[in-house]
Amino acid sequence: MTEPDVALTDYALAIECALFAYLVRGRENAFFFGSAAVASLAGGTVHGFFLDASTLGNAVLWRITLIAIGVTAASAWAIGARVLSPAPAARRITIAAAAAFATYCVFTLFVTQQFRAAVVFYLPAVVFLLVALSVAYAHARERGILVAIAGLGLMFIAAAVQQARIALHATYFNHNALYHLIQAMALWLLFLGLRRLHADAT
Repeated sequence: MTEPDVALTDYALAIECALFAYLVRGRENAFFFGSAAVASLAGGTVHGFFLDASTLGNAVLWRITLIAIGVTAASAWAIGARVLSPAPAARRITIAAAAAFATYCVFTLFVTQQFRAAVVFYLPAVVFLLVALSVAYAHARERGILVAIAGLGLMFIAAAVQQARIALHATYFNHNALYHLIQAMALWLLFLGLRRLHADAT
């Protein structure tokens, strides 16, 4: 295994997200966590066994990773739209997100496979979801929404840690492994908040 710390934390993240996808209610929520599980599973396999960019396994699995991240982003748009907007407006936002995702897939498959492209596509969706949940909290003052907001905030911290290449250990627990650890805590908070939000809406 070429990068065991990154691969194993990615696999742990995949298990966590798969469990959340099973437990959470709502189609958008399930797509969000399910696609995150796929991205973590494929990404972990790349880091563990197909780190060489010239291999077929790397080419296939890395593209799966990037496309799965795109599904997560599109799902975040759909969740935010459902929270923030009336049903007709939410459908329009979801359709626009689906069209942007299709463009992203073409770009990812045929133009570039750099992780930054996924970040550029994913970041606006997370910001939109953060705004939607913040507006929802301003109206409802529900603590569960605050938990979800805290989870999103922690996601930004995780991304900053990764981009700054902050590591617990250069060899045994590098910046990507630390990113996965923080992301796992962030997704747990988001899961708790979204589940509570859905329960209050039913």
